[in-house]
Amino acid sequence: MTSYADWDLLQSLHAVLEAGSLSAAAKRRRLTQPTLGRHIDQLERQLGAPLFLRSPRGIQPTDLALSLRPHLEDMAAAAGAAMRDASGSADGVGGVVRVTASEIVGIEVLPPVLARFRDKHPEIEIELVTSNRLEDLSRRDADIAVRMGRPTQNNLVARKVGEVGFGFYATAGYLERNPAPTSFEDLEKHAIIGFDTQGPSLIDDLDIGRPITRDLFTFRTDNDAAQLAALRAGLGIAACQHGIARAAGLVQVLPDRFAFKLDVWIAMHENLKGSRRMRLMFDHLAEELGRMAQPA
Repeated sequence: MTSYADWDLLQSLHAVLEAGSLSAAAKRRRLTQPTLGRHIDQLERQLGAPLFLRSPRGIQPTDLALSLRPHLEDMAAAAGAAMRDASGSADGVGGVVRVTASEIVGIEVLPPVLARFRDKHPEIEIELVTSNRLEDLSRRDADIAVRMGRPTQNNLVARKVGEVGFGFYATAGYLERNPAPTSFEDLEKHAIIGFDTQGPSLIDDLDIGRPITRDLFTFRTDNDAAQLAALRAGLGIAACQHGIARAAGLVQVLPDRFAFKLDVWIAMHENLKGSRRMRLMFDHLAEELGRMAQPA
């Protein structure tokens, strides 16, 4: 077995662990399901132990498979970074830049910002990762990150470009049907949009006169984009960035009682400072997002 084939098998194992099933992993790897299944069987023979427990309900990873997962994630990140680095020379402009941001920033804020970047630098390819999980820049899960908070990882170049304000908002139609609350006590009588099982960490610092728990909400989802879609559809009241809310024509609720801000940071690994395309993207994001945000 060649080292290339071994890496091929490990990529298949990583795909199954990420996708949760053989069929989904096969689609991800652009293989047939029988081929991917043979990869797993072959890897199990090499390791001398099962990687998954099969049952009519699907497959479950064994302790061995789970112990390999962080190593596979490191290998996949390193391979992706190597491919991006190889896509263009450090002194050239062409190549790939992988940007990561939260779901809302990636969906609602960055597309026009990145479109203007492409207009100026059409030779640079852009990859965008939208996730509320903090991608590991030290491991090169991404090249450049837009963060709502000061980065804590070591070996990063980071710049605070401003602050983003938040408040409670609703559609004009919702407020026509339901008079706007004038207090937090009134707010609890309204339909409120919020999280289901995964409350954001910032809620620990927010004060609305009562603990912020899932029972406060009448529409619950852990997907931030779905929360914003529900807000725009008039399902109720929700916290929203001021800029996004204004663009959507939403009406602020309790403006004198509820508001908070988050810092906006741009970060990249210090080893990328020598790459011209990385610097171009870093500076572009800092300039554009700094103009949109309130001054730092």
